[in-house]
Amino acid sequence: MELFNWFDLISVSLTFFVILLVQVLNVYLHILDDNGAGGAKTIDVVDKALERECVTVLEAPSTPNRNSTSTPTTLSKNGKLEKQTSLLDSDSHEDEDTLSLENLFPCDQTEIYASRKISFIIDELIQTEVNYVNNLKKGLANYGSLDTIDELPEGLRGEQRQQLLLGNVSEILELHEREILPLMLRNQRDLKGLFDEFAAHFEKNNFYCYVSFTMGKKSSMQLRQEHREWLQTYQSTIKDKLGIDSFLVQPIQRLTRYPLLLQQFISEFYKSGISCKPVLSSVCKLETRMRRALDVVNQAEEIPNIDELHELDLLQLGNFRRATEFDAQHFPTRKKYRAKIFLFDRCLVCTEVRKKRLAYRQHYHWEHVELQRPLEGSASNANKIINLLVKQQDKDKPASGSSGSGSGKREEFSFVAAEASVVKQWLHATHKIIEIARNEHAQRNTFSLPMDLVLGVGLAIWLIWQYL
Repeated sequence: MELFNWFDLISVSLTFFVILLVQVLNVYLHILDDNGAGGAKTIDVVDKALERECVTVLEAPSTPNRNSTSTPTTLSKNGKLEKQTSLLDSDSHEDEDTLSLENLFPCDQTEIYASRKISFIIDELIQTEVNYVNNLKKGLANYGSLDTIDELPEGLRGEQRQQLLLGNVSEILELHEREILPLMLRNQRDLKGLFDEFAAHFEKNNFYCYVSFTMGKKSSMQLRQEHREWLQTYQSTIKDKLGIDSFLVQPIQRLTRYPLLLQQFISEFYKSGISCKPVLSSVCKLETRMRRALDVVNQAEEIPNIDELHELDLLQLGNFRRATEFDAQHFPTRKKYRAKIFLFDRCLVCTEVRKKRLAYRQHYHWEHVELQRPLEGSASNANKIINLLVKQQDKDKPASGSSGSGSGKREEFSFVAAEASVVKQWLHATHKIIEIARNEHAQRNTFSLPMDLVLGVGLAIWLIWQYL
């Protein structure tokens, strides 16, 4: 009996050891995946060369026209974001390099706060953030519970209509109330910490909620126009001086305001001759990410305007990443036209540019396509060309002698850009998207035991051991 008990004990111990080992291995593998993915969820790739360029430019000797070289991001009359030339604008995309060692060490930020203008900019950044959060909360209090009103028109009733009307404003409010405003308040005397933490939210793609908001702006505007009379009456009833239109334009205005304040900060930093490179490097990094986020938000506004896009469910395509114009040639139909290509996490969408309209043409899932650049010697403008090949199944493989770049692949599109830098940036973005897809696929295939199953097995073994 004693031998049996020892055997039982060894069996149970071995089982628990195997379960524990599996869990430890899974945690370790997931950590490796996360570290390998790095900024896999960022809106776009940010080149550190741009950040170093900012530092280099600002350290150069001052010139009389120094301020005239920087034109801020503005908001047009129709509410569309317009990015103009910035201190950081450049078409150069070099390999990422390590920052100088002096940027890794803390610096005395006292002289920064000694500048009245810089202190005013920081105070304005924080105070306007407080006002922004309060305005969003007030707007949701006014228009977030319209279903409780008896006189509400039928066209505004229901959760779906409410979602169309307000979009994801509540998600934007949650981000700023729980994350952005608190980080500003706790880092008022540590600007490097403020800028680094702020930039981390862009790296994690937490500001994608603004892309979603912009994609739903067209539906919201149409719904407001259809019920303009009732909304104006309701506005008077609740004594809201600004109205729902002013409330729903605030997210776009706020996202545009950030880089303006940062550009003012950089300009004053340069004028004051402050020698605190870690802070300067951090603010340049943040400004770069903000401008790229604005690009994506601006481009996302065009997606609902694509004609005949009804066959695609945008929610199934993943996050939107970038839109780029090319001169396209579609080989199967031999048609040439100006195209705008929209990149999503799971799909590539081709549209034809027709004056102010976009006509849907084709879409391809990433696992079915391959991107190639022509051989350098094959054409004088080879560095401006991208060829899109479609992977075919066995029954669709082209016969010998037919056009194609290899067995099982068919040339589908040729995209020609105006500048080689456009192709380089576009390929960089597509490689990042493909990397995200591979990481997701790898995580789906990772063997993992749910904790409830582990506890259930452990309990079963314990009961068997006790009563056998």
